[in-house]
Amino acid sequence: MTKAITLRADHGSDDLRRLARASRDAAQTRRLLALAAIYDGASRTEAARIGGVGLQIVRDWVARFNAEGPAGLVDRKAPGKSPRLGPEQRVALVQAVEAGPKPESHGVVRWRLVDLVRWMQDRFGVSVSRQTLGRELRRMGLRKLSARPQDQAQDPEPLEAFKKTFPPSWRRSASSCPRKPLELWWQDEARVGQKNGITRRWARRGTRPRAPHDQRTTWAYIFGAICPAKGKAAGLVMPYANTEAMQAHLTEISAAVEPGAHAVLILDQAGWHMSTHLAVPENITFLPLPPRSPELNPVENIWQYMRENWLSNRVFENYDDIVAHCCDAWNKLLAEPTRITSIGFRTWAHGS
Repeated sequence: MTKAITLRADHGSDDLRRLARASRDAAQTRRLLALAAIYDGASRTEAARIGGVGLQIVRDWVARFNAEGPAGLVDRKAPGKSPRLGPEQRVALVQAVEAGPKPESHGVVRWRLVDLVRWMQDRFGVSVSRQTLGRELRRMGLRKLSARPQDQAQDPEPLEAFKKTFPPSWRRSASSCPRKPLELWWQDEARVGQKNGITRRWARRGTRPRAPHDQRTTWAYIFGAICPAKGKAAGLVMPYANTEAMQAHLTEISAAVEPGAHAVLILDQAGWHMSTHLAVPENITFLPLPPRSPELNPVENIWQYMRENWLSNRVFENYDDIVAHCCDAWNKLLAEPTRITSIGFRTWAHGS
């Protein structure tokens, strides 16, 4: 017969009953009272009856109490399985996801969970399910996001230099009117046509939702400009993107500038933007973006917002239908000045 373990000597029955009255943990209270009975000379069988358990469980309570005191009688969460990925694997996984796959060696142009599972097996010999790997990626702050387009011939240095020196440069660009308040405007065009885009949508898991998709090729252009600091915009829907359309848009922007103010208009270097045939209004000064730098222009994000919410997943009957929907979408944007500000404001551009 196994000899009973002696209780530690720095506690007594009165001490344990006092702790039991103060405890808010029912399980700890029951265990404290059972051990208090042992201190008073009760048998282990009697202590097991008080605790409502078997003798072996009482023996475990005594061992935990002797090792950790009353705190050892509190239920603890089971440690569970050890994580499948160690710190080294987690760091390497994040680096691989952020760098993206190399098509020539990985055989894919974007990572899927099944590709990353295979990569983990090849790199570290770690077998992990797609569900587990997905949870690990989300736990590390990674999400599936839409990629921002980037010109393959883009030189990043001019872009960073433009952002770094931008606030002084746009103020210098309007130096001919130093006493007038300045407004910072951004301009761009978007083509909207019958061969329309399809966006993500909510659907029951395991299904493949459908969306209408036209194969015809009639289109129109939205000429849009925004002033994020003031939450306003000026736009036109035109049949072509050319100098005449740009001239009409400049007239629209000029009318939207506050009386007595001067607008610095940031735009890309498309031919109809830089044409010498343009008659630029007196209250507008051009400031061209570096070549191949669409991500510097927040109007690109305006187009994405309008397509995802109002223009995609549609079939347009004809040109007039395209124009009507484009005008409706633009007017909805005008009705949300705070949206224009939240999407279009760039701290690096305004120097704050």
